[in-house]
Amino acid sequence: MKRAVGDLALFGGRSAFLQPVYVGRPHHIDRARLFDRMNWALDNQWLTNGGPLALEFEDRVAEIAGVRSCVSTCNATTGLQLLFHAAEVTGEVIMPSLTFAATAHAARWIGLEPVFVDVDPLTGGVDPDEVAARIGHDTGAIVGVHLWGRPCAVDELEKLAAEHGLPLFFDAAHAIGCSHAGRPVGGFGTAEVFSFHATKVVNGFEGGAIVSDDDELLRRVRALHNFGIGLPEGHPAGGTNGKMSEASAAMALTSLDSFPAAVRHNHDNFAFYRAELADLPGITVVPHEPGEAHNYQYVVVLVDEERTGIGRDLLMRVLRAENAMAKPYFSPACHELEPYRSRRSVRLPHSERLAARALALPTGSVVSREDIRRICNVIRLAVTHGHEVSARRQKGAGA
Repeated sequence: MKRAVGDLALFGGRSAFLQPVYVGRPHHIDRARLFDRMNWALDNQWLTNGGPLALEFEDRVAEIAGVRSCVSTCNATTGLQLLFHAAEVTGEVIMPSLTFAATAHAARWIGLEPVFVDVDPLTGGVDPDEVAARIGHDTGAIVGVHLWGRPCAVDELEKLAAEHGLPLFFDAAHAIGCSHAGRPVGGFGTAEVFSFHATKVVNGFEGGAIVSDDDELLRRVRALHNFGIGLPEGHPAGGTNGKMSEASAAMALTSLDSFPAAVRHNHDNFAFYRAELADLPGITVVPHEPGEAHNYQYVVVLVDEERTGIGRDLLMRVLRAENAMAKPYFSPACHELEPYRSRRSVRLPHSERLAARALALPTGSVVSREDIRRICNVIRLAVTHGHEVSARRQKGAGA
């Protein structure tokens, strides 16, 4: 077991974990069932191009999302790009800056211009008033993000989109199995996109899915994700290869089988974190809306340095020195990243503040109750001595 170094040595002690615990490690699945599906696909000799497993996965995702149509894709980034093309979006796409870079890159990569707006300081979801202020002649679409699986201001954004005749897409990468106003995420706006990356609560190694009740839109998406085949009217972009393979579908189906158990474990982890950190000043576990379904795949805390005496980044380094591999979600915000920072400099104070404070803690089926107790003990120790450490660092800088 290693010792902390540098600033971390001020806290003393040895690593609390023999093995590292991470954010976003795959959940436990039934490997025998996965291998049965893989062997079936090999015996069937249909490995991609809309195979039976991919179609079965689409049906199951559509049922969870409460929609008529679903198209599985190789990943969620490609899913967003397919939506932009299928809806013939041009010009600017308004979106929150507090999101993973893939949301912006998906637009930028195909020649669209992301226009970043600020978020609600309490929820982290895109602020509809900020969106309304940025709609102009060049606006081609609006993209909302269900940050950490928490649905954003769906109703207000749908109203805005309808008033201006704009397509409204939701990046629902984190939000499979979540709900808003009792309705499952998936049926809001024009269409929504799920991610089934290996870090997600349902994973297909890599994978994504587009869901909607707009059958015509998804007809075009299905053609475009297979080189435009089956689209007799053609498309200016031609088409691409965005299909989900049978191997990914086998994994995604098997992961879906264990989804209820994963959600229960995630919920228990979330509740235990909240209980353990409830009385710790300056550390806030981001809550979820009471009465709504949630997958609890992220446990995010906000670190208030003024109250703790220790900043988010130093706390993260302390945790990592103890083999608790916490991660910032998402920092810096997209408007502070290249190529966007140089192209269109803006100040988005709420996004910047949340990006500097948010920290995702390890959870998932591989993280135990004892792991969480140890993580919270490290946080408690760091915060308890935070002001002392800050004073020592300032004294050292002054010298």
